[in-house]
Amino acid sequence: MKILLYFEGQNVIGKSGIGRALSHQKRALASAGIEYTLDPSATDYDILHINTYGLKSYHLARKAKKMGKKVIYHAHSTEEDFRNSFVGSNQLAPLVKKWLVGLYGMADHLITPTPYSKKLLRNYGLKQPIAAISNGIDLKKYYPDEYKEAAFRKHFHLSETQKVVICVGLFFERKGIIDFVEIAKKMPEYTFIWFGAVPMFSIPANIRLIVNKNHPANVLFPGYINGDLIEGAYSGADLFFFPSYEETEGIVVLEALASQQQVLLRNIPVYQGWMQDQQNCYMGNTNQEFEELIRQLVNHRLPNLTLAGFKTAQAKSITEIGQELKTVYQAVLQLPYDHQIYSKVTK
Repeated sequence: MKILLYFEGQNVIGKSGIGRALSHQKRALASAGIEYTLDPSATDYDILHINTYGLKSYHLARKAKKMGKKVIYHAHSTEEDFRNSFVGSNQLAPLVKKWLVGLYGMADHLITPTPYSKKLLRNYGLKQPIAAISNGIDLKKYYPDEYKEAAFRKHFHLSETQKVVICVGLFFERKGIIDFVEIAKKMPEYTFIWFGAVPMFSIPANIRLIVNKNHPANVLFPGYINGDLIEGAYSGADLFFFPSYEETEGIVVLEALASQQQVLLRNIPVYQGWMQDQQNCYMGNTNQEFEELIRQLVNHRLPNLTLAGFKTAQAKSITEIGQELKTVYQAVLQLPYDHQIYSKVTK
C-alpha cells in the first residue's frame, strides 16, 4: 500500500493548522509503516490523500480517478470556518461551500478531524463514508522543557513572576482576536501574546488596525514563531487562552494540552466529546466570564487540570492517528469500483 499525500499552496497556508496536519500525517504514516510519496507526478500509488482545495487539487483528484485510483479527501475546511476570516469571506462563503461540496463529492472516502465537522459535512448532503480522525499531536515535541521556557522568557524580556497569557492563531475575527485584545485592555498587569501571522492585505481593515497599532502595550503580536520559542511559550506561559468562535478541531489546542498547560476555551460545539469544562480545560462564553477565569487561573485559584488535558492529548498522539489512518486506507482499498463517481469526474 502506497499513499500520495498532496498539499497545495504550501507557501500560502503551510503555517496554518492544515499545514501542520500534513506534517503530522507524514509522521503518522511512518509510525504505522505505510509507504507514502509527496510527488504529485507519481503514478505508483494506491490512494490519493488530498488536503487542499485549489484548482491543482481538483485536477489531481480528476487525474487519480481517471487512473482508477482511490481518492480520500481530508475535509479540514467548512463554510462555517471560512466565514469571518479573509477579506470578503462572508460574501464568498456560499460559493466556497459549493466548491468544497463538489471537491469532497469526488472522493471515495472523507476524513475530517472531529465528530462536529463530520456532522457539518453530512448536513451538506455528502454521502460517502466519513471518518472523524484527529489531526494528531507530536507529544515529544511539546513536552515541557526548562531550557525552552527560559528561552521564551528571555526573548520577550519577561521576569520569572510576570503573568503571561498566550494564544496561537491566524489574524482572523473568527479566532477571537478582537475579544483577546479587549480582555487584555482590562488586565494591564498581565502580558498577552498572540502568536501567528497572515498576509495583512488579506484581512479586514479593522483587524489590520488592531494588529498594527490599536492595541494596548501589554499585547504583543510577534508574528509566526516556531521551534524552541513557541514550544517554550506553550509550557512556560501561565495560560493558553483560545477564544475562537469556530474550528474543525484546533491543532493549537492539542499543542497546548501536550505542553501540560492550563487551557481556557470558548464553549463551542467542536469540543463536544473530547474537551469538557472543569474536567480537562476551562470554558467560558463571554468576555466577562473569560476575564474572571483568566484572573483565577493565572493566580492558581482553580484546580489544575493539566494532567487530564495531557491524557486527552495522549489519546490523539501521532502513533494513534497512524493506526486510525491505516484502518481507513485498508477499508478504502476494499471499496468496489464506483462508476458513478468515475463518470462524474471524467465528463
